[in-house]
Amino acid sequence: MPEMDTKTAEQQAWDIAATVCDPEIPVLTVADLGILRNVQLFDDGGDVPAVQVTITPTYSGCPAMDAIRDDLTAAFQNAGYPQVRVELVLSPAWTTDWMTESGKAKLQEYGIAPPSGHSAAVRHAGPVRLSLAVKCPQCSSLNTKELTRFGSTSCKALYVCQDCKEPFDYFKVL
Repeated sequence: MPEMDTKTAEQQAWDIAATVCDPEIPVLTVADLGILRNVQLFDDGGDVPAVQVTITPTYSGCPAMDAIRDDLTAAFQNAGYPQVRVELVLSPAWTTDWMTESGKAKLQEYGIAPPSGHSAAVRHAGPVRLSLAVKCPQCSSLNTKELTRFGSTSCKALYVCQDCKEPFDYFKVL
């Protein structure tokens, strides 16, 4: 007996949006990054429902948002949804806490140290958190040093491993 697909139409639409990759870090999807906030279907009078996708940029000036908007639109149009609206929402502000564990693992495998710890948005009164060393994505050494607070994008800092001598990006906790 064949398996029945029990996903709702909106869950299926979410799955379409979740295939879109970040243009700056192509191993991560918008779902991995946590910038995909909502996907809704609505009746606009056509044969096929229209789609509204809500995304939150990693920061308000993120240059990847136009490419992501275009890629989301193309993904839905290729799946048979001719009417697609992509809405940018800035509040609440995105935080690295929204990244999936799978996304963080993909960053590590790609050679970018994933964010460690939690952002100030989820911190609460209590013990003072100390900044810990950033683990090298190449050799896993904690003997690393920040070279510059801003790396290849504003979301990343440039580090170097003191053991294997390899430079690497660290996705900052935001």
